[in-house]
Amino acid sequence: MMASDPVTGPAPSIRTRGLNLWYGQFQALCDVSLEIKPGIVTALIGPSGCGKTTLLRCFNRINERFSYVHTEGEIIILGKNIYDPDVSLTELRKSVGMVFQRPNPLPISVYENVVFGLRVHTPRGQLRRAQLDQAVKESLTEVGLWKDLKDRLQAKATSLQLEQQQKLCIARLLPLKPEVILMDEPCSALDVEATRAIEELMFVLKERYTIVIVTHNMAQARRASDECIFMLLGEVVEHSPTADLFLNPRKEKTADYIEGRYG
Repeated sequence: MMASDPVTGPAPSIRTRGLNLWYGQFQALCDVSLEIKPGIVTALIGPSGCGKTTLLRCFNRINERFSYVHTEGEIIILGKNIYDPDVSLTELRKSVGMVFQRPNPLPISVYENVVFGLRVHTPRGQLRRAQLDQAVKESLTEVGLWKDLKDRLQAKATSLQLEQQQKLCIARLLPLKPEVILMDEPCSALDVEATRAIEELMFVLKERYTIVIVTHNMAQARRASDECIFMLLGEVVEHSPTADLFLNPRKEKTADYIEGRYG
């Protein structure tokens, strides 16, 4: 767990230092240095192509699926540089879970979706049915689905409503006990009511997890985040409490963006 200083408060969950990333010859992130606090929702905002999704995907090193990606700098998560040679990607991605734009439940039962990660990461024969049952109940309860799905655990996950599917994708992360949950436009495929439900869920979850969300929706960023990081052309322009960034931006580029003059 992260250390806490009685004067400065909890240590950052995520800290980047001089982070640069290239897709081939194209530099997508330029000297990104920032700190993301625990216990809040932090939104990454900016126009398309500004680097916010690339930055988000650095936090669990998912960009490295592509051989033409080159990264320099540091990302410190829970006190350790995730680029250290002794870091296990499997263990990192247990600690740093990811929710994608469109719900992507596996085409198996609700029950098996929730316990999928546990089965993958636990040696064969070491999981008892009671442990799995408890994980399912706790995870679905935490995302607000237990009441609706407790009698439908064997239903195919892809038959659920989109809002339920996205909540299930979040529930699927929780048995692995992550510290950080990354959300890449998690409401882009949802209607207004489902979006509100996911935003309300984020406020519940932030008490236990560090949440970082990418969103193009300025209204959502304003409603659902505690702090905002505005990015432009691969650089961090401004990182402020959300209310300050929207009502009293320090940088002219930030004001231009949130007032709709470009992007």
